[in-house]
Amino acid sequence: MKKKFLAMLMASVMVLGLAACGGSPEPAADGGEGEGDGGALPTVGVLIYKYDDTYISTVRNALQAALDGKAEVIMQDGKGDQATQNDQLDVMIEKGVDVLCVNMVDAKAASGVVDKAKDAGIPTVFFNREPDTEVIKSYEKAVFIGTNAADAGKMQGDLVKKIFDEHPEYDLNGDGKVQYVMFQGEPDNPEAIARTQYSVEQAVENGVEMEQVGETQVCNWDTETAQKAMEAMLAANEGKIELVLANNDGMAIGCIAALSNIGYNTGAEGANFIPVIGVDATDAAKDAIQNGTMSATVLQDGQAMGNAIAAVALNLAGGADFLAGTDYSFDDTGVAVRIPYAPYEGE
Repeated sequence: MKKKFLAMLMASVMVLGLAACGGSPEPAADGGEGEGDGGALPTVGVLIYKYDDTYISTVRNALQAALDGKAEVIMQDGKGDQATQNDQLDVMIEKGVDVLCVNMVDAKAASGVVDKAKDAGIPTVFFNREPDTEVIKSYEKAVFIGTNAADAGKMQGDLVKKIFDEHPEYDLNGDGKVQYVMFQGEPDNPEAIARTQYSVEQAVENGVEMEQVGETQVCNWDTETAQKAMEAMLAANEGKIELVLANNDGMAIGCIAALSNIGYNTGAEGANFIPVIGVDATDAAKDAIQNGTMSATVLQDGQAMGNAIAAVALNLAGGADFLAGTDYSFDDTGVAVRIPYAPYEGE
């Protein structure tokens, strides 16, 4: 009996000793994803199509700031290459991130991302570059946050009407038509296609006669590429161009550089001027509008988009509904949140 009592006493002491040594559980790896980890932060994996895209830089900086102190963030630069992004996705899944936020290099490749995320059970927030709606709907834990690309084009078309009503002198040949050149982001990008199409359609609907000069210049959103293309357009058509429409501000700034090289759009009083309209309202574009070298742009609010992505990602990481505790709402697809555009002509 005495031996049994001593054995029980020793067992009790050992249990108490273990409890004293193990009062705090070991944190989980990589920022503490997993249950029962004492409140460690969730891990958010972010795949960016290309870091040096000016607009996307504003989104990723806003996203990083919005997640600061609330999540561990692993962010990767796809460098404009889908194969690279696919490899980065595999690494994110292997690390066991709690949520994926994906800015696709090629939106048409999103089905592969969805399949891998679904197999791994990782909620996924696509943003900016919109996959097909049915692809998003194929995974109950997938959502898209972005804009309505057609709206940006329509606002550009409204700006064309406003600018030429206020400045009839921009009709250089006095024929009552607007001779324009078009700079498109990418050949197959749905957003680029929509901006290209609706900018002209909306201007025409507003009563402006539009006449394109030359072929649409596909410049992959890039400033330097657009500058070179605009230099070639001016060499062949100087004096015939009355308007530049660009799918983004990066290309618009490239066009302005080409114009300034031949004495146009310098900001100097009395200098020759061709209106240039972009999209994004980047700092460079705002400065150009302020300096009188660019006419207008369309604000695509990177800060608002970054905040929305962060809010939804944190909800998903915590097991809550997509939009719980937010003021956001889905559009009629039921899987997309739209961040509104706004015309910008300066402050």
